[in-house]
Amino acid sequence: MTKIPLFEMERYQSTYWHVVAHDLSESGVLPMTIRDLLGPAADAEAFLSTALGYPLSEGALASRDAIADWYPNATADNVTMMNGGSEANMLTLWSLLRPDDRLAFMVPNYSQGVGLGAVFGKAVDTFRLVPDGERWALDLDSLDDAVGKRTRVIMVCNPNNPTGAVLTEGEMEAVIEVADRTGAWIVADEIYRGAEVDSDVTSPTFWGRYERVVVTSGLSKAFAMPGLRVGWAVAPTKIIERIWRHHDYTTLTPGIVGDQLTGWAMQAGIREAILGRTRAIIRANLPAIEGWFASQPALNYRRPAAGAIAFAQVDLPLTTRELVERIREERSVLLVPGEMFGIDNGIRIGFGYRIDETLQALSLVSETLAAIAG
Repeated sequence: MTKIPLFEMERYQSTYWHVVAHDLSESGVLPMTIRDLLGPAADAEAFLSTALGYPLSEGALASRDAIADWYPNATADNVTMMNGGSEANMLTLWSLLRPDDRLAFMVPNYSQGVGLGAVFGKAVDTFRLVPDGERWALDLDSLDDAVGKRTRVIMVCNPNNPTGAVLTEGEMEAVIEVADRTGAWIVADEIYRGAEVDSDVTSPTFWGRYERVVVTSGLSKAFAMPGLRVGWAVAPTKIIERIWRHHDYTTLTPGIVGDQLTGWAMQAGIREAILGRTRAIIRANLPAIEGWFASQPALNYRRPAAGAIAFAQVDLPLTTRELVERIREERSVLLVPGEMFGIDNGIRIGFGYRIDETLQALSLVSETLAAIAG
């Protein structure tokens, strides 16, 4: 097996997020507490009486039923639970890719697939989102170039990390048409679905649009519960069975506490209340962030459609990797450079936490930007 490469972004964040004064590298919103989640209607005593034994390896039937309800015509048999969306991505690619296969991978993106595609398959080919007016759009020519006869999987992140872009219906159909041309699978990482900026309508899912689709997601981003480490895959049953075989070699089961809380959180009414909380945080915080961007002539920002993440291209005489390192060292503020998402230029700023603290950190970023610009 090919030696797995360094996952730069995760290693960078893991090294520094807890030692800087200001962490703006996070891409979710202020986490919920268990008290927030259970609320006054829940039987807290029953939860406290939960025996800390092994759950079902695929997750409880009630939890999988509740997850399936979020996807058109899915059933519990189409769902399996894992430890975080990252494990869902890993086990899905492991289950689909063969040694001579190629992965077509969207960039910019959470770059886990770049490392895994070269380990479980032969190589990774990229296609791009590109600036198009006020949004990031799918480059159809690069998509066509990236998908060939050896392409086994096309992997997208929708809504996108780091840009916050959401594919249009036409762009989703273009991905499906290219996949169908070669018989490729689509793996859609939809971890930010439900965190829409301007709409209460949840972003469309790839599930149900094409027979060879696997959707990965979890409770970490739109659902504001990253510490539960709950992820899932929604897939045809034959792929679910392959994922089970690989899951037996990794974490084997989800955690019992996360499993039970998922069954509660993903009930339709509670799910929508949680997503409403997330959207309210994003909408309350974003105007101040946009005001800050408007004061920064070196940053070219496009409004995200979903997610508590803002991505801006940078017009300064250094790489964004160098810029982010300088800001970390001089101002003790942690950002993420575009290079860690597969794009040469840009910085990602998380704005889903306490806005006063975020603006304090951004004032420090301003000082470094001004010093570099002269």
